Amino acid sequence: MKPAASGSNSNANARQALVPTNTVTTKDGVSVRARIDPSLAVVDVVRQLCSNLKVQDHPALYALRDEQDVLVTDENLLKKIREKAHLKLVSSPVLEAVEIVEKLTAREDKSTKMALFSLQKYIQEDAFANEFLKRRGLSELLAVISVSHGNTLAYALKGLQNLMALNHGWSDIPKSFVSELVLILANPQNLVNVSRPATSILKRLVEADPRFAPQAPATMLSSASRPGTAMSNVAANTANKPALQIVTNNKMPRKGVWNYGFDFVWDEMRKEGLSTGQVTSQGSDRSIRPLETVVQKLSSGDTKMATDSMMLINSLMKNATDSRWEELANELERLNVRKVVVRLASSSMMEDLSSQVMEFQANLTSLAYRRKTTPVDPELPSVRDALTVIWNASRIPDTPIGIQQTRGPIARPAVRAGTWDPSVFEDPGSQASTAKWVKIGFESEDLQLEFERVGLLGLDCLRILAASSPEYFAEVILEQLSRPAERRCPVAKASNEVVELLSEHYQVFGPGYSTSSSFCPYFLWFHRVHNLAVKFFLRIWNESSAAATDFARVAALVRSQISVALKDETRPWHEIERDFLDSEYREVRERQMRELELEDDLLNKPPVRLIEGSRNVRAKLYKESFEFVRSQRIQCLMLGAWFVNGNPVPPVGTSPMRESISLKRMHRPWRFFRLDKSMRYLHYVDSVVKLPIRAGLEDLPEKMEVAQIVDVTPNTCALPPNIHTGGHAPSDIPYSPTVASPLSFSLLSTQGGSLADLVAENSTSYSDWIDGLNMLRGDHFSTKETADMVQALTEIGLKIKLLDLSGEKVEIPSNLPIPPLPPTTDFFFSDYD
Repeated sequence: MKPAASGSNSNANARQALVPTNTVTTKDGVSVRARIDPSLAVVDVVRQLCSNLKVQDHPALYALRDEQDVLVTDENLLKKIREKAHLKLVSSPVLEAVEIVEKLTAREDKSTKMALFSLQKYIQEDAFANEFLKRRGLSELLAVISVSHGNTLAYALKGLQNLMALNHGWSDIPKSFVSELVLILANPQNLVNVSRPATSILKRLVEADPRFAPQAPATMLSSASRPGTAMSNVAANTANKPALQIVTNNKMPRKGVWNYGFDFVWDEMRKEGLSTGQVTSQGSDRSIRPLETVVQKLSSGDTKMATDSMMLINSLMKNATDSRWEELANELERLNVRKVVVRLASSSMMEDLSSQVMEFQANLTSLAYRRKTTPVDPELPSVRDALTVIWNASRIPDTPIGIQQTRGPIARPAVRAGTWDPSVFEDPGSQASTAKWVKIGFESEDLQLEFERVGLLGLDCLRILAASSPEYFAEVILEQLSRPAERRCPVAKASNEVVELLSEHYQVFGPGYSTSSSFCPYFLWFHRVHNLAVKFFLRIWNESSAAATDFARVAALVRSQISVALKDETRPWHEIERDFLDSEYREVRERQMRELELEDDLLNKPPVRLIEGSRNVRAKLYKESFEFVRSQRIQCLMLGAWFVNGNPVPPVGTSPMRESISLKRMHRPWRFFRLDKSMRYLHYVDSVVKLPIRAGLEDLPEKMEVAQIVDVTPNTCALPPNIHTGGHAPSDIPYSPTVASPLSFSLLSTQGGSLADLVAENSTSYSDWIDGLNMLRGDHFSTKETADMVQALTEIGLKIKLLDLSGEKVEIPSNLPIPPLPPTTDFFFSDYD
């Protein structure tokens, strides 16, 4: 690095060669123009600057920052030189860390607030963070949070949030502080600038689960496997896996942060709920006040607050442990989160929250699958309560209809007619046992067997059907009992069949698999749709004069009606109701016959009905197709692609600051992105034009960490002027700084703001990257192209499986007789179209 200074005429040629690259301003306000050699390390650049500017202090006490206070490092030095950024010679991160810790320790209001304001920015820098943590800055920060309020508390929480973006240094946050944090979150009077970072910190604690800790040692798993501990869950989850998947070396990361997790945070939230919550109508359960406050924040009208709240709810749903997920699901149902999300999706904030709403839908699918695959145990209090609601709603007189030998426990009738005491059970072979559940429409008294296919989800749907319309439910049950046995519609069996049909329609195949690329509001109203479909089932049964042997035929008609009624979920609810309640049997039957005619002949063969009856093959094929497409999308990320640096379109009513900042990219409008093989970093380079990029990372000097991406939001930025991509003609989308390109998306940061605002060249690249990044971070996708590909692969796989079956029971002869020669050769082969 050399200064650009004037000299004698004999050095004129040398002066012309020293073209200044940047302007540097010192602490004293003196600005000099300097030529910085990009091949030097930043430490050497600072040392030469201090030497040339006659700075008396040691060069290690200084660093370079740009006008936005971004620290100049070896990684971004070349970029700063190319952009001719205005640089400042300021205190080094180490010195800044020392000064901030001293101010936090002093506890002086004004200096503490200024220190916390600076901490928000500097804590994201490794050099600053390491020195800050070394000097016990985290303890001082937590102490400040415990005694602060207002803006000081907001600054402190934001600083802690940014610190927790690192994967080290905060492994010893005490439980007492987490309790205080939960109290802050539970207080609805706190300002948004306080609630937002508190919500994000709790989300980070939920995700810091020991189950997901990298490089977990076998010795720790064996020594920390006490029942009820977090590490015992790790041991349980990894016990049956190969050793290479558990152990990569003999030591945990020295400064890991995987000490918290869902159980840790949920216990603290429950503790706060038990101390301040109100007793519910059941009398024994209490509300979890912090979670209730989070749900209320979804309707606050503040987009960022709603986004953070949705992220916390999604994190809780996604990371819930096997022992606590049902507790979380019941609490979310009590708070009616589904209704809040549906209302949120229909508001003007949906565009900004689309990714989080889709993730919520995916998590809800996982919870539905968990409930569907959880057996019904009549000994559990919650199951007995649900059975009590169903039985009492049926109003069946306790008239014995015979004694039946079954495998499961049988309820004994109470003394009073129309009621049932589920606390009393008889053994299956007892003479006092009475066939009761057959009256409601089960095939036997073994409830565990009857709910085997639909689990707790089926029990929930039947309970809600009985509780929501007890008069209708009782009328239907008594009407069926008045008919001959062979003409009765088994109501309970029909309810379970509808649960299966809706699960098949919404592809509830397994945990972690999002089944739709668009928002399905009526999936969130699963129970309401179930009620409508059951009523349709009963009406078709009556109108078609069906008998017991016609159950499969009626179920096929209901499947067809579900497919038609729920094909377009943008329609209003009253139209869905009309399709189920007013459709005539003859029309439904004729439509089904037309559908059968249009189907592939292969799908009408008997083996197909056998396979679709099991419903397991399609689910397995869907999972395999999903994983295949996921690996393909991630492979596209590793190959890389060109994008346009878009101009962010500011939301209505917000400042266009991001847009003005993005105009600085216009001189380098193109960016090439590539994911490295470790799948931890996105490497990139900005360019004036598209250039050939070699394999590897040599041509991509800059990078961003995938873990910093908190969301991938579509339709966020516009094409810069005079830039044309191959995805559409220039006239298709005229340039406007306020019109977002349909091929645009933004990578939002955990610290707030955007890491990149990109416009893809075409729809294929857009689908590959937006779904690839979503699948890399989670398991959901958002584009129709990916959804169609998964569905197509599933259907192809199913047909191949059916081809394997269609040849069964066909005898292939070992030899064929040779026919005689034709009597004449006066013929020709016809042409086949």
